This record gives sequence, C-alpha cells and structure tokens, in this order.
Amino acid sequence: MRRTIRNVAVLAAATLALAGCSSGDSNDTPSAEPTEVATEAPAEAGGLIAIITPAVSNEFFKAEADGAAAKAQELGYEVSVNSHDDDPIKESQLIDAAIANNAVAIILDNAGADESIGNVQKAADAGIPVFLIDREINTEGIAKAQIVSNNAQGAGLVGEAFVEAMGGAGKYIELTGRDTDTNAHVRSDAYHAVIDQYPDMVMAAQDTANWDQQEAFTKIETLLQADPDIQGIICGNDTMAMGAVAAVEAAALTGKVIIAGFDGAPDVVQAIKDGKALATGLQPAVQIAQMAVEQADLFIRTGETGQPEKQTVDCVLIDASNADRYTLFAIE
Repeated sequence: MRRTIRNVAVLAAATLALAGCSSGDSNDTPSAEPTEVATEAPAEAGGLIAIITPAVSNEFFKAEADGAAAKAQELGYEVSVNSHDDDPIKESQLIDAAIANNAVAIILDNAGADESIGNVQKAADAGIPVFLIDREINTEGIAKAQIVSNNAQGAGLVGEAFVEAMGGAGKYIELTGRDTDTNAHVRSDAYHAVIDQYPDMVMAAQDTANWDQQEAFTKIETLLQADPDIQGIICGNDTMAMGAVAAVEAAALTGKVIIAGFDGAPDVVQAIKDGKALATGLQPAVQIAQMAVEQADLFIRTGETGQPEKQTVDCVLIDASNADRYTLFAIE
C-alpha cells in the first residue's frame, strides 16, 4: 500500500513537472493552460484527521487508534483521537465535532452496522471523507473505504483448531458478541460452518457477552455450575475469551476446558503460552488502521483512493506453534 501511494505521488509530481516545462517553453505572457493544470494538481497533505473508535480500554481498539494516529502524523497531519464507547449518539456528537473542527478526513471504527449509517452520511454531506476500519456499515457508497479483517476466514481457522483440539466431539459453549455488530454474526456463522460438520460436537449453550470480559466471566461461571461436563468454550472476541479463562480458573478447570477467542490480543496470546487458552484469530488491527490513513491521504491529495470501497485483510491463527513470534496485533 505504501508503495502504491508513493507511486501515485511520484506520478502526480511528474505531471506537475511536465506542466511546468510546457509553460516554460511558451511566450513570456502566461497562457491560461498552465493555470488550469495547477488548479487541478493534487492537493498537499495537511489538516486534521479525526480518529474515532470504540473504547481504547480494549487493547485492540487502542492499537488501531494508536496506529492510525502515528501514520497520520508521519504523513503530516494533525490528529484527534476519541472513543464513542459503542454509543451511536456519542459517535454522532464526535462527528459533529470533527465537522466543526474542519477535519479533512475521519477514520472510524463504527458503533453499529445500521446505527452508524446516518452518522457517516452526515460527515459525507459535510464534505468530509470517512474511512471505516474493523467494522462495516450495512450500505455502500457513503464511506470512501470499508477496510476490515476477513472475519469469516479467520473464524474458520479458529473453528478448525477448536474442533481438532476437542477431537471432533464434546459439549461446548459459544459466547457471541454485540448483536448490533456485523462481525459478531460473521464470526459465529463461520464457527458453525466448521463445527456443525461434526455431529458429535454439541453446543450446550449459546449466549452473548457483548464483547465484555466481566459479562463473559459471569455467564461462563453460571454455565459451568449448571453443566460441569463442558469441554470447550469458543468466543467471538478475546475480551470475552479472557473472561472465560478467568471463570475456568475459578472453577479449577484450567487445562480441562478448551478456550478459543478471536482478535489476537496480547493477553490471550500470553494465555496460550501459559496453557490456559488454545488459539485466537489474529486481526491485523494496526495494518488496517494505517491502510485507512494512507488511503485517506491519497484521497485528500488526488480525489481517489485507488481501491474498491470494500476491502478485506486475511487473519492468522495464533496458537502454541507460533505464539512466540507474536508482536502487537501482528506476527513476525
């Protein structure tokens, strides 16, 4: 992606240089043509990029916010970083602030697939391009880009590892994410596309923990008390997986209950190293956030991103075989 941006920038510079040469060959009286070329030339980088994510108390969202901010500053922009806490009303207020502050672009990990459509439209109507990361909205043609992890591919990898670890049989619990989040449904569907092929894999319970660690702990604690024969827990994200790890530890079942998550968070990777969790699907959060900033920069300067609106980046399975090569939401 960096190479693509540099190539476009070089091409734009070359176009300007050629235009300058043409005007230099003309008479001393400047013609209208060079003025028109200069007017249409790509703009320079600069201005405010507003970065809006869910709560940065979650390491995943902090990593994407930090990665986007670092890339924007590297490219010569000012940045503001704020969290909407999965509240569409707060998200709307933050977009209002970005509009009032004359932001040149918004990088947004949105609050809801349907709930955020109006907020993105509001920014677009104000002339501010929006680049979505991590989560999509249920419409196209408003955001300039929607860049997400390939959740189906990554969850498929996790599902396969989970079934293999359980030997293709046993009772398990699934913890799903927030119902308004498209990713919650995509991951669950991908898990079941794999698991449901094995008739001896029995889902004893399926419940949402809304991406929350404490809620996951409470629900798994209750479910384990109700059914001590649970052999596995598969979670829609790593925050819930850590709640499951804590509940399994509290029940003195560590090593007896297989736990899998999704995100590639550092605490779950450490739990894998410690033998408390099986696997996680690594989402390249920093890479995706920086891709969005690079495309925003290109759009600001040229009016185009050079990419389709919908873009996906493949995930990587992290387990005991490669956990030692993990870096922050990436693998060496």
